[in-house]
Formats: sequence, structure tokens, C-alpha cells
Amino acid sequence: MTKSRAPVQPHRLKNLLRRLVDIYSPSGKEEELLTYLQGYLKRHGLPFEAQDVDDNRYNLVIHPPEGDIRLILIGHVDTVMAYDLDEYGYEENGDLIYGLGTADMKGGCAAMIEAYLSIWEQGGTRPPIALALVVGEEEEGDGARRLVKDFHPSRALIGEPTGLQPCLASYSYIEVQVTTRGKRMHASLANQSQNPIEMMLRLLLKITHYLESERSEIVYNVRELSSSRSGFAVPEHCEAWLDLHLPPMSPLGEITMELEDLVLREREGNTGFSGTLRFATIHAGYQLPEKGPLIGALKTVFDRHALPWKPEAFRSHSDANLLWAAGVKPVLLGPGHLEKAHTRDESVSFREVLLAAQIYFDLMNSFK
Repeated sequence: MTKSRAPVQPHRLKNLLRRLVDIYSPSGKEEELLTYLQGYLKRHGLPFEAQDVDDNRYNLVIHPPEGDIRLILIGHVDTVMAYDLDEYGYEENGDLIYGLGTADMKGGCAAMIEAYLSIWEQGGTRPPIALALVVGEEEEGDGARRLVKDFHPSRALIGEPTGLQPCLASYSYIEVQVTTRGKRMHASLANQSQNPIEMMLRLLLKITHYLESERSEIVYNVRELSSSRSGFAVPEHCEAWLDLHLPPMSPLGEITMELEDLVLREREGNTGFSGTLRFATIHAGYQLPEKGPLIGALKTVFDRHALPWKPEAFRSHSDANLLWAAGVKPVLLGPGHLEKAHTRDESVSFREVLLAAQIYFDLMNSFK
């Protein structure tokens, strides 16, 4: 491995992370952060390409001037919406950095940018590695979908929060929309058996009972539950959204058919039932073997830093699932923990962000 001659700079890294966190960038509204990043890359002499995603949003891609891309580092710059959070900007408390997106995944983005900048400042031969800062991961993954239309690397490293444990596998994901319908009428004439909310509650209990008893390996979340605003009346419809996260090699076809059969049996057993099920999103998981140049290089870097090599499965869906479907083999490795992502007290250890930057830097050096 080439010896590092321009190590990452902690002060510069922390300042970058501060700016990334302080700029609010929920999915679909990343423009201000993209403008800042363009200026940052220009000031530091990093040539980049703006890859249009829609009329106002784009990915930022830095790639070596010559040769094929053997590896692409990927970070998403968007966050979830702040919703009811009163404070979501950058705060420090000892080693911990608080703020929306610190774990998912502005800590990873800052570490990747700093590592790439350090490699660039080192001079000499550029490694055949690209860096992509993409939009939209927390919603539709439109940034990643656009990325793979122009770039087709065989391997990718994604800086999602893994606690710096390498994830060579990723969970599958199913997004389910459940709808029940009824007839609008005065509240004093309500018939519980045909009230869409009553129907929905009974159906959700049956679905969750099935998941707990027959498919206990699935992590489910009833994300949303809403009905038509009807005032002092029976609502006309009710809608629920469920997230299902499944181990990498789960039989997605069997599980979706079992859920459809459950709704069909409910319809056959109750003539007044009007529920429907729709699978809005299905992302297949995957499992990579522990071999190949990227895995070998990562193992060497982990040995250099005296880090334990304990591959895990990433327990959430991410851009990795989209890349896998496009023929890219993604490894997830980044600072922070999923347990902190999307929470009121989201945070990341700066020591972990710094170590991530050093790992990325050493990894890129190994490809020279």
C-alpha cells in the first residue's frame, strides 16, 4: 500500500461537517447545499461534473481524468424532513456532533470529500476512483438512478451509517399501501362493520399478527395512518403505509403473495369489506462474498488501523439496493449508527468521522 503523504486534516473536516449540517437539505430541496458544495469543490481545485436529476437538482460527480472507474464512493446529501424538530442545526458536546443528518449521512459525506481532497492534494497518479454526491436517497432514490445511467462501475462504497463495520449484504425492502373504503354518511348512522377506519384497524391487526407469527424475521413499521376529513360523518376511505425490512435472501415473492391472500380471505369472509393492498416499492437485498479486490483492500486497511473485521448486513434499504439492481456490487461503510438516524437527538462521533476519512483515504491509496 502506498504510504500516505497528505493525511486528512481534522480541522478542515470538522468545518466542512459543520457547514453541511447547518444547511437544511431535505429530499427534493437540496439546492442550497449543492450550491455550497460546488463552491467548496471549486475552491479546492477538484474538477466535478453536475449531473442533472431534474430541473433544479443534480448530482455532483468527481472522476479521474483518465481510465476506467474501478470504484465509486457514494454519499447522499439529502436528509429526512425536520417536521416537528425545533432545533436541527450543528451542535457539539464533547466528541459528539448533533444535528439533522449527522449520522445519515452528512458525516459520511464529509469524510468522503475530505479523503478525496487529501488524495488530490497528494498529487501524482490519480487512483481510478470517482466520488458521487447524490440527491434524493431518503425518498425515491432518483439521484442514484440517474447516476448509474452515465456511470457503470463494477463496485461502489456507500458511506451509510454502519458504525464503521463493513456491510457486504443489505436487507430487502417492501413498501405497502393499504386502503379501505366505505360510504360517507351522518355519524349518528355509522355502521362499524363498514366504517373504513374500523376495517383498517382490523386488517392491520391481522397483517401484523401474520408478520409476528409467520414471518418474525421481518421488521415492520406502520408508518402512516390517515382517513378522509369528513367532519361529523363516516369517512369515505382510510389509508395506511407499511415499511417491511427483510433479511437479504428473503423470498419476496412468497411473502407478497401471502399478504395478498390474507386480504383476499378477509374480502371473502366479509361481504362489506373493501380493502386493497398495493406494493408501492420492492427492493431486493443481496449478499456479497468475502473476496475480490475491494474486499481485499478493505481488509488490509482494517488491519492497518487495528480494526476488527466483522462483516454485517445493513438493516435498512438505501441506494445500495438500487445500485445492486443496476449491476453494481455495493459495500456499505460509514460513520454513525442507524439507531441515531432520523431521531430527535441524531448524532455522530467526530472521532468516527475522522477515522472514516482516514479509512477512505488509505483505501483510495491502495488502488494507485
